[in-house]
Amino acid sequence: MSAAALITVSEQLRRIPAAVRPTVRAARRTVRAVAPRASEAAYQSRPPRSKSAMWKLIRYTVDDEPVVAIGTFPAYSTLFFYRGRELEDVTGLLEGSGPDLRFLRLRTPADATRASVKRLVRNAFRIAKA
Repeated sequence: MSAAALITVSEQLRRIPAAVRPTVRAARRTVRAVAPRASEAAYQSRPPRSKSAMWKLIRYTVDDEPVVAIGTFPAYSTLFFYRGRELEDVTGLLEGSGPDLRFLRLRTPADATRASVKRLVRNAFRIAKA
């Protein structure tokens, strides 16, 4: 894909379903508030053909190391953590059982602004910098 054809974050946000757009925007604000110096990049992805597949939208990195990303399904959005297994999750929000990745579901914009979510995002960036 040439540089001229790269999908931007703004374009990704315009393309997602209106029902989840406010939640994705709230998640983006949360990540950017917690880690304003993190690099933000749009996944170069298209809407999935299946409603059960996550549409990966935006990823955040520190020194080229992926830390957290935002994805969406038709009914809810997700924050997923690349080193999620290492996160202390006293609230039990994180889901997933893979070797590293963990995620949490965001059903409303308010979900993305909860203190427990901000704490997980903050800790993910601390782990990445360590």
